[in-house]
Amino acid sequence: MVKKLPTKSEQRAQLEQEMDDYLLDGGKVDEVPTGTSGKDPSKPPVYLAGRLFSEPPSSRTYVPEVVAAIEARRQEKTSRPAAKKSTRSPQPRKKVIYDDFGEPLRTVWVDD
Repeated sequence: MVKKLPTKSEQRAQLEQEMDDYLLDGGKVDEVPTGTSGKDPSKPPVYLAGRLFSEPPSSRTYVPEVVAAIEARRQEKTSRPAAKKSTRSPQPRKKVIYDDFGEPLRTVWVDD
């Protein structure tokens, strides 16, 4: 069975109830003037604050046997003889003859 989602009015009522409970338990809400930003202007922008490559480069661990196995498979693929293509003798096929207005007139068999 699908659970019924709460409506917006129900969500608003629940939020109002939670705020009232918070204030009754001694909680306090600070008034913030309109237009005030939550970002500290003395700090640099977020995209400049973190460095992307801050740690030193790590050394790589080479695995020559794995590279050798990959190269061997590659050589095996290229050294195989190409599969012989079967050459079929041309078969006759139907060709439609059209008039000047694009209407089909008749079909004929053509050897290609």
